[in-house]
Amino acid sequence: MANRTTPFAAFEWAIAWRYLRARRSEGGVSVMTWISLIGITLAVAALIITLAVRAGFRAEFVDTILGANAHVSVYSGLYVTDTGQTTRAITDYAAIADRIAAIPGVTRAAPLVKGQVMATMRSINAGVEVFGISEADLKTIPRVANPEQSTGDINRFQDGIAIGIGVARTLGVRVGDKIKLISPNGVKTAFGTSPRVNAYEVVYIFQAGRYEIDRTRVYMPFAEAQSYFNREGAADEIEVFVENPEQIDQYSVPLLNAAGERALLWTWRDSSASFLRALDVEDTVMFVLMSVLVLIASMNIISGLVMLVKNKGRDIGILRTIGLSEGSILRIFFLCGSLVGLVGTAMGVALGCLFAIYFDQILAFVNGASNGGVWDPAIRGIYKLPAKLMLDDVLSAVALSLILSFGITIFPARRAARMNPVEALRYE
Repeated sequence: MANRTTPFAAFEWAIAWRYLRARRSEGGVSVMTWISLIGITLAVAALIITLAVRAGFRAEFVDTILGANAHVSVYSGLYVTDTGQTTRAITDYAAIADRIAAIPGVTRAAPLVKGQVMATMRSINAGVEVFGISEADLKTIPRVANPEQSTGDINRFQDGIAIGIGVARTLGVRVGDKIKLISPNGVKTAFGTSPRVNAYEVVYIFQAGRYEIDRTRVYMPFAEAQSYFNREGAADEIEVFVENPEQIDQYSVPLLNAAGERALLWTWRDSSASFLRALDVEDTVMFVLMSVLVLIASMNIISGLVMLVKNKGRDIGILRTIGLSEGSILRIFFLCGSLVGLVGTAMGVALGCLFAIYFDQILAFVNGASNGGVWDPAIRGIYKLPAKLMLDDVLSAVALSLILSFGITIFPARRAARMNPVEALRYE
């Protein structure tokens, strides 16, 4: 009979299910079973939630970078002009921008004039960074042309300036107000350089979704910026957007060839390299820590099965006496442990996915209950922390939980299978 037993036959499933449902008075360990089930459920849910939050944070962080900043900035190396002055200004910016725009995969190449100035309104001052850009190019910046929220009319950009919502809040201005921009590098006179002070109407206020951008960014019409910063006939850099910013390195050689021999590149990865590396390290560490949590929860299965094997010694002896093989006994107790791991994993996946799907509402509630102390955009850099549920993360959590649950179940199951039926029945 033992030789003809089919692995995982129906009677093995029936006995395993009977043992899992048995009350403690019948020699079962229902309490330990529930503890193991709840532990694995919470551990798997915590792992999925952690992976989803990590993926959401990285996606939001990168999206705010790519949505309002250049994927690649093309600069000029330092050179000496015909008048003997050293400069980095790009005088043939139009031709260079056209050549860069013709590169396959490049979606936009826009000349920029950049400078740092002081903005003032009713004795309130704020340091801002001015980007001189054409209206057509401004409308192609995703997080500015289609921001999370905005006021004013971007089509009136030529009549004034566009500012981030953080600048507007700091200065207390609204659309239609005029603010003064003060640059220390103004008009050059016989007595030195005097500051340049110009007043501009705020025609558009945007929220790009990244705190430091909204707090410092000001857009000015390109021609006006050239005049304001003494860049007549020149640009400071070429702002480049590409189709696939994650593969930005493959554009380096074509960009350098199109930009000329003095060209220098600064990619979005260069500007955020240290933070992205920190995120990668954090991802690895968090996965390891959560994996340990799943392992600890899975260890409860061993405790429950060891107690079950001890309580069911008489049953094991009888089953062996009537002809069940060691393999059948092993599979019965393996099913007892693996079913707990399987059901706990399924419940953990459901709980973790639901938490990730409604994470925005949960975080908003917690943040509101703590008076905004949980998520401070001034510290985090972004206004919200979305959870991005990814199939690969869910599958990795499921695989880890099942491997651990199935793996540790084998040891007490082998102990049960190797139990001597004579010793098991001696004192019964």
